[in-house]
Amino acid sequence: MIDFRSDTVTTPDEAMREAAATAVVGDDVYGEDPTVNELEARVADRLGTEAALYFPTGTMANQTAARVHTERGQEVIADRESHVIKYELGGLAQHSGLQVRTLDADRGVPSPETVAAAIVDEDLHRPGTGLCCLENTHNARGGLAIEPGAIDAAATAARERDVPVHLDGARLFNAATALDVSVTELTAPVDSVMVSLSKGLGAPVGSMLAGSDEFVERARRTRKLFGGGMRQAGIVAGPALEALENVADLERDHENARLLAAGLDDVDGFDVREPETNIVIADVSGTGEAPSTVVDRLGERDVLASPFGPTTVRFCTHRDVSRGDIERALERIGDEFA
Repeated sequence: MIDFRSDTVTTPDEAMREAAATAVVGDDVYGEDPTVNELEARVADRLGTEAALYFPTGTMANQTAARVHTERGQEVIADRESHVIKYELGGLAQHSGLQVRTLDADRGVPSPETVAAAIVDEDLHRPGTGLCCLENTHNARGGLAIEPGAIDAAATAARERDVPVHLDGARLFNAATALDVSVTELTAPVDSVMVSLSKGLGAPVGSMLAGSDEFVERARRTRKLFGGGMRQAGIVAGPALEALENVADLERDHENARLLAAGLDDVDGFDVREPETNIVIADVSGTGEAPSTVVDRLGERDVLASPFGPTTVRFCTHRDVSRGDIERALERIGDEFA
């Protein structure tokens, strides 16, 4: 079986398993787990922020950021295809009582003019805009790596109007790798950032939320409210520390994605553009079949992928898929749709 459903399907390698077995642990709710503390310090340093906080999931981290930055009833502006809008079960409304003003943004990041026009001032009748959310890479738009200038321009437009900016950077290390920039160039313009350790980096569990000392202390309290306070969490933080050393491997995933995309584009009925990172989106409308049917047929050939829209299927490359796996998958897919 060759699994392209997501980069979350990776299994921990031997170094991660050893790190879990030998981790020095304590009660993290009391701030006494040395392995978690090391992870948080190392991630804050890597991201260029004052502090960072370990979370079980990226969704919880995003929702915590929204809760900390805003007051109930305020508006959040975000691209209509962003993860916080499409894939977090309406958490902005459910957890924090927020309204959403969606934007149709080019490449998933709004222009400064669009940001400025979307911001609503607080007055007697309106609660005002409380947060601008950006995303990098942009999952639903095909793993796009958003350039530092675009992030900076959108963030500056919001912050000039006293609206804080949160960056959903679940695959931020993929973006930095693809753009050949330091990750701090992508985080510098924003007030908070979430990065996932369990996607391309391959950790079994966890995401990080980073920002100022004050922000992270408030986030710690909200994490507890959301049920995210963990005890001897060094057991999973240890493998996460190992995963931080895997950033250099992301370029291989991007190369494999380009190889996969080129091969899929040659399959009858598939139309695929060149990917920017590790996400490959195939328009399968040329097959005359629904994406779910195409995915079922792929599954019969021991190739797993995900329906991703009315006409599209998503494939993710990751550290558990080799170049040889790509070549074998393409042979099977080509045979199935010959």
